[in-house]
Amino acid sequence: MNINSDFSQKAVINTSGLVWNLSPVSGIERKYLDRIGDEIARASSLVKYSPESSFTEHTHGGGEEILVLEGRFSDEHGDYPAGTYIRNPPNSKHTPYSKEGCILFVKLRQFHAQDDSIVKIDTTTAKWHPGLVSGLSVMPLHEFDGVGTALVRWAPNTIFNPHVHPGGEEIFVLKGVFHDEHGSYPAGTWIRSPRYSKHAPFTKSEGALIYVKTGHLNNLL
Repeated sequence: MNINSDFSQKAVINTSGLVWNLSPVSGIERKYLDRIGDEIARASSLVKYSPESSFTEHTHGGGEEILVLEGRFSDEHGDYPAGTYIRNPPNSKHTPYSKEGCILFVKLRQFHAQDDSIVKIDTTTAKWHPGLVSGLSVMPLHEFDGVGTALVRWAPNTIFNPHVHPGGEEIFVLKGVFHDEHGSYPAGTWIRSPRYSKHAPFTKSEGALIYVKTGHLNNLL
């Protein structure tokens, strides 16, 4: 299965318009964002657990990154409410489930082989730092080998400088509406921009909260 697998091309998906696809496990469904492979795949997806659903124990050969968007996600190591950011390193394993149901943003098999730290952050209480321009706040989530992941909070009517992303950029809009000269992206929009893409982002009266990853497309060279 190949979905948005040409990483030299920009991809924009308003996920509210995607259908949920059945997984091999009853009660768990997925919306595909990008994917190379079948059940064992390099993939970015939204994953929905129905209440009282569980997935079989499995190992993440290339690591797993999760942002809990709604509900409560759980495994044998703990419970993770909405707003939790999780990194399970390469060759980690777990048996995930959800008692009340949840929706996750998930990236699979995209870690550097030496990126072996376990990360669990409650983004509802973690510290925000001032951004590079007025109206911008940043919550760093992870950094390794030139790949950075963060939440970025945009106050209404914030304008950022035009800039280039040599290693590419990926955005998932969590709240509000994010804008640049190429378009407007409401909550639920996923954007993947290729290496050396450039833009001049801004917000209007709604403001925005976005998940951002940069530098990761260099790994595909």
